[in-house]
Amino acid sequence: MHRSRLRQLLIDCAAEDFDRNVAFWSAAVGAEVETDPADPEYVELRGHAGELGLGLQRLGEGSSRIHLDIESDDVEAEVARLRKLGAVEVARIESWVVLRDPAGLPFCVIRAQPGFNSATTTWE
Repeated sequence: MHRSRLRQLLIDCAAEDFDRNVAFWSAAVGAEVETDPADPEYVELRGHAGELGLGLQRLGEGSSRIHLDIESDDVEAEVARLRKLGAVEVARIESWVVLRDPAGLPFCVIRAQPGFNSATTTWE
């Protein structure tokens, strides 16, 4: 048995658009930009309404897009569940797994983050 929930919407930005998009989205949703010098390709937008996280990711290559993160207290079990539903595993990066849905859209399964206990679904 494991639990999961939709955690975050990430706006993946081509490197040349990243700074402009960070400025746009932080102003658009009235959020403060939080950065981690150890992980400069990501920023979090804090202070907007709701529990769903909103972040931006600088892409090394590829086109701008939006992807979802699903967090779980058992990443392997959640990946297996989603693969049975039709997802295809693309890559394993550090502690998360990148998948594609049946239409080919990317999303990630990440380990549980602080505050995980609220609004989760339990899976057998």
